Amino acid sequence: MDRIARMDVVSILGLVLSLAAILGGQLLEGGHIGSLLQVTAFIIVAGGTIGAIMLQSSPAVFLRGAKMVKWVFKPPLAEPEQLIQQVVGWSNTARKGGLLALEPLLAEMTDPFMRKGLQMLVDGAEPEMLREALDLEIASFEEHHRQGAKVWESAGGYAPTIGIIGAVMGLIHVMENLSEPAKLGGGIAVAFVATIYGVGFANLLFLPVANKLKAVVGLEVTMREMTIEGLVSIANGENPRAIENKLQGFIV
Repeated sequence: MDRIARMDVVSILGLVLSLAAILGGQLLEGGHIGSLLQVTAFIIVAGGTIGAIMLQSSPAVFLRGAKMVKWVFKPPLAEPEQLIQQVVGWSNTARKGGLLALEPLLAEMTDPFMRKGLQMLVDGAEPEMLREALDLEIASFEEHHRQGAKVWESAGGYAPTIGIIGAVMGLIHVMENLSEPAKLGGGIAVAFVATIYGVGFANLLFLPVANKLKAVVGLEVTMREMTIEGLVSIANGENPRAIENKLQGFIV
């Protein structure tokens, strides 16, 4: 099955809309976009948040979470209906020529999970052994990738608190310069903008990314479960029509 990713236009529009709403609201209130751009506040919030999740995560999990972010905009292609038709085709081939008739299809498999399952089927693995081996693969896949998604979920938890730290630091700067009014503006700006950055990053970026990645991982797990059910059904010699009806149950 071709698993080439395609662009998720809804995610892109969502990000653009959220930014446009905030910046547009700032302009409608007579403010300036430049007043929301504070390098110091950005360094405090971004650096503090990244440092916190690096401290929490192992290097492998942190890197996995960073690599997975591309799935928000280009998730793996998942087409359950196409998968069902493919499994039914395998079933028809096996009924006509036996399980060994499926062997030429292995060269066409680009998905490692499907290739492994089909290879075990061709090799005559017992249905329960086939299910057990592939279930372990699914469990490992889900655990590893959900840990990656939790990197972004953790960032969503830390960012607002780091923003508050930035706000307090800005207020400390203000208190230290009460005798110099010219320096008060910068400290106040950092205080408020750091809070905006912390809450904004968490609720407009980090938490939505985490939830989107969890949804993608969940869909990938469902696709793999459908593959297992189809392969086990073929191994049990079930009717292609019965297999199709069974797999349709996975589709909401």
